[in-house]
Amino acid sequence: MSGDVTEQTPPPEPRTKRDRTHYLYIAVIAAVVLGVALGFAAPGVATELKPLGEGFVNLIKMMISPIIFCTIVLGIGSVRKAAKVGAVGGLALGYFLTMSLVALAIGLAVGNVLEPGHGLQLTEAARDAGAEQAKEGGEGMTEFLLGMIPTTMVSAFTEGEVLQTLLIALLVGFALQAMGRAGEPVLRGIGHIQKLVFRVLAMVMWAAPVGAFGAMAAVVGETGVDALKSLAVIMIGFYVTCFLFVFVVLGLILRVFTGVNLFKLLKYLGREFLLILSTSSSESALPRLIAKMEHLGVSKPVVGITVPTGYSFNLDGTMIYLTMASIFVAEAMGDPLSLGQQISLLIFMFIASKGAAGVTGAGLATLAGGLQSHRPELVDGVGLIVGIDRFMSEARALTNFAGNAVATVLVGTWTKEIDKDRVGQVLAGQLPFDETTLVADDHDPSAQSSDSGSGTGSGKEIPSPASNKVTA
Repeated sequence: MSGDVTEQTPPPEPRTKRDRTHYLYIAVIAAVVLGVALGFAAPGVATELKPLGEGFVNLIKMMISPIIFCTIVLGIGSVRKAAKVGAVGGLALGYFLTMSLVALAIGLAVGNVLEPGHGLQLTEAARDAGAEQAKEGGEGMTEFLLGMIPTTMVSAFTEGEVLQTLLIALLVGFALQAMGRAGEPVLRGIGHIQKLVFRVLAMVMWAAPVGAFGAMAAVVGETGVDALKSLAVIMIGFYVTCFLFVFVVLGLILRVFTGVNLFKLLKYLGREFLLILSTSSSESALPRLIAKMEHLGVSKPVVGITVPTGYSFNLDGTMIYLTMASIFVAEAMGDPLSLGQQISLLIFMFIASKGAAGVTGAGLATLAGGLQSHRPELVDGVGLIVGIDRFMSEARALTNFAGNAVATVLVGTWTKEIDKDRVGQVLAGQLPFDETTLVADDHDPSAQSSDSGSGTGSGKEIPSPASNKVTA
């Protein structure tokens, strides 16, 4: 027996599953190019494809309420002291208010320098379009506040209202927090539901090329080249202003307070920006922003509070748009606003815009509603930019999204709820984001407290992010 030498072959290495999702985003780019080409070549056919884009955005929207609910409940429920949640929320709202005012000031300065509305003629069709938008933008402050309260706890999910879902999630999160250990089984259950919802979202994302093709074909077919040429001044001015705001203002703030490079952060979120560009709605990328910010190393409570709240209260792109569009309309109508009138109107719009969480066209309705309240004689002029609003909506959505990503990193840094080592690793590409599940176990309180350790199937161990600090 001693003479027998058996050679044991080492076990085969487990096959790692290749990430094929990059093909999806290559397909999205191709779909956008084809959509633009079709829009120019056959405008009539292209406009008929609009339901494809709307259908995809609606698929994403149906996922937003359950994702926000799960994220906020898990974040708040895992924190032992309610004061911590209040500190995060208060800091986030203070930052949102400050940056919104900065965005308004920048838009005001650029709008007064460019004076983009000179020389445009108001047609009867544009007059009718402006009046139509004013009807949609007539919500006042009282209606806004009452609209935050859902009819029932369930209706917050069925109606797809972000602020209503936010309110219910806060109440449930604080209730589970007060229950202590008795609430842990519920938290574990919600953690499993969150994984399920993110998995469904990953499946829905494969329809993105179809949605991008339909959306871009329709908007180019409806707008045409002539409208783009005649309104190029305000479009280019708005895009340049948003660009400077993101890369100068937000980039400087991010570098000074966190040391994070804005270009690396935006590269990390590149797929989300492409998704927004093809749908013109930052809401389509909200679920993925939540998942990616947690993966980056920001704690679950900070992400759960900052991101959904920011989508209603941190609309930097919308603030710039409202400022420049108001000045544009007044100039085009031959009745320029004085500085006092501009400030008064914009304060009203600052309040009225809250809750327009990334919805395509919501900025235009807010603009019309603000003019209706302050300068009714200018409402007809809103019709001048109806045709190009979709292109401006893309810049609004991209700027809003970048602002919320930066805000999440800032609030995480200020509250010391961020794993800076992990941030460096993720932004360097050492810890890739799992596109198949969109959620990692180490962000799940149930996975941290459970011995079973149900995995995502990645088979990889990754460093624990800052969220582990706040789960007891």
